[in-house]
Amino acid sequence: MTEPDPHIELRTSPHLHAAEDVVQIMRNVVYALVPITAFAVWQFGISVLALTATVLAACLASERLFNRMAGQPSSLGDWSAAITGLLLALTLPPGFPLWMGVVAGVAAIGLGKALFGGLGMNVFNPALVGRAFVQAAFPVAITTWTPAFFTDRFTQFVPSTLAAPFMRPDSVPGWIQQVRVDAFSGATPLALHKFEQVRTGTWDLLTGATAGSAGETSALLILACGLYLAFRRMLDVRIPLAVLAGVVITAGPLYLLDPVRYPDPLFMILSGGLMLGAWFMATDMVGSPVTPLGVLVYGLLIGSLTVIIRLFGGLSEGVMYAILLGNAATPLIEQVTQPRVFGRGGAR
Repeated sequence: MTEPDPHIELRTSPHLHAAEDVVQIMRNVVYALVPITAFAVWQFGISVLALTATVLAACLASERLFNRMAGQPSSLGDWSAAITGLLLALTLPPGFPLWMGVVAGVAAIGLGKALFGGLGMNVFNPALVGRAFVQAAFPVAITTWTPAFFTDRFTQFVPSTLAAPFMRPDSVPGWIQQVRVDAFSGATPLALHKFEQVRTGTWDLLTGATAGSAGETSALLILACGLYLAFRRMLDVRIPLAVLAGVVITAGPLYLLDPVRYPDPLFMILSGGLMLGAWFMATDMVGSPVTPLGVLVYGLLIGSLTVIIRLFGGLSEGVMYAILLGNAATPLIEQVTQPRVFGRGGAR
């Protein structure tokens, strides 16, 4: 007869196991990003296809390289580097030079992830770290936009896409088909409103008939893909809802005070990268709080900061900085929003 095991294994609660693991969740996030990426290619053509492939390859290669340098097994199978690559590409202008996309991918993985020890230990969203790096390094390229659905987008590259490193767009070899430089004078809805007081129609913002970063233009599609993850319970839906509420709470009174100067909350929600950031970046499980009250504070903070930066800052967009600041504030938010410990009179 077998002797009973004298060792007793004690574990803290909760004792229930989730049906999904990290890899499955990450894979579904990639699935949710595929329609957004496909629409970006349809909207801006082969330049976005080349940019997405380049940034994704740079992120995957960087992940493998930093794994080797750290003496760790390959983490490519957890899909986190793929998510970083797709999100980063979607936040870049359609005509962003490919070599700059490589720089962005290396910075996203190296500075945003590997520097902190890898998956689960990064403080900031890696894709936004990569974008912040190239925004500081290449401010002109990062604010050069392309009109939506331009002619010959599937046969000709946007100027500058294939430019050589540190060279002008006209350095592209003559045999490569590219659209004339003077054909591009696109401006994002946020820039049009901030600098020219021109407001874009709601339908255009919903359907993506505007200029902007590759994956931020169609608010309706982003919402549908985000809800897919929410219904699968693979993101905390309270975060994007709190972000949107923060926008309404901050932009609403300003609009009522001066509707000529300040845009309405719906415009602030649908324009720029807010929807993509709220549903796919602010919800990063590593960089967001876990306390019930903390996720609401975190989302409200991001939404409010986005409006403040857009309206009172020098830039027309503020989502990236708002989310990075929210990531930085997460430890403090969790500390001050700890729920009351059972049996004690106050919060711990």
